[in-house]
Amino acid sequence: MAVLITGGGVVGLRTAALLAARGDRVIVADVRAVDPGDLSRDDLAIVTCDILDRDALERLVRSQGITAIVHTAALLSTAIRRDPVRGVMVNTVGTTNVLEVARACAVRRVVIASSTTVGYTCFGTHGPDPIEEDLALRVVSQRPASLYAATKLAAEHIALLYGDLYGVDVAILRYGAVLSANADVATSVPDRLLSVLLSAGRAGSTARIEDPLLVWAGREEFVDARDCARANVAALDASHLHSLVYNIANGLWYSFDDVCDVVRKIYPALSVDLRVNVTSGFAGFPHQRPAPSSITAAQAELGFAAAYSLQDSVAYLASRP
Repeated sequence: MAVLITGGGVVGLRTAALLAARGDRVIVADVRAVDPGDLSRDDLAIVTCDILDRDALERLVRSQGITAIVHTAALLSTAIRRDPVRGVMVNTVGTTNVLEVARACAVRRVVIASSTTVGYTCFGTHGPDPIEEDLALRVVSQRPASLYAATKLAAEHIALLYGDLYGVDVAILRYGAVLSANADVATSVPDRLLSVLLSAGRAGSTARIEDPLLVWAGREEFVDARDCARANVAALDASHLHSLVYNIANGLWYSFDDVCDVVRKIYPALSVDLRVNVTSGFAGFPHQRPAPSSITAAQAELGFAAAYSLQDSVAYLASRP
């Protein structure tokens, strides 16, 4: 299998490394130069390509004989707040370009990286059962609460329509809050929080939390970037996709204090100075999570189950230089 990975972030590179390790030919495309770090392999090529340039993307797919695509390229919440126009372009038009090239080149399957944040606005009306993929959302009153979530939901619908209208074989993976980066490159909300906590723990100082986006009431679910990569590979390999959209998480959820306590298992003296008081859910979303996401479809159709707990993720990230 010749696989194109769009996006040279942590999830994209880990997916590429898993595929290359088993003998697939892998090309990672990113708009910027990417340092693969310790994931570097001779059978893993990294090229520069902007997914907003559809012609260049199609030339790449045709010249490399690509048979499958894992689409992880996106601007995350923090980046979209800084540059909303580019964020909307990359996350929606860029995804459409990937799907159109897949259609033109008869690519066997496209795996689309999405996010459970697309359903966060249903939390106020959802019951205590695990949150299903086909959840009910009122079009206006439960519209996405962030530009990031809006672009991800739009990308999901565009991908599903490319399946309905043009026969493009798509699998959409909604990751929980991803734990991926060390302190030097943390950009997502969960990684930024862990960066503050782990840095304070290492230094023996107090972790001062002043950003309300880093605190939540109730509980939230997390997923290790290594599990996201494993899920991407499982979605490429699955023989029959019925649900088409899959939650990628481990079925567990945690309070802010729970996360702090997990870090204290590594740094017992960690002190947290919480300067904000919030009643909203994770990352400033208005409602608290009523339940973890359902993981039954991913287990049944992809054969995927998360391998890493929150404790595993934090210990791994703490060990990184």
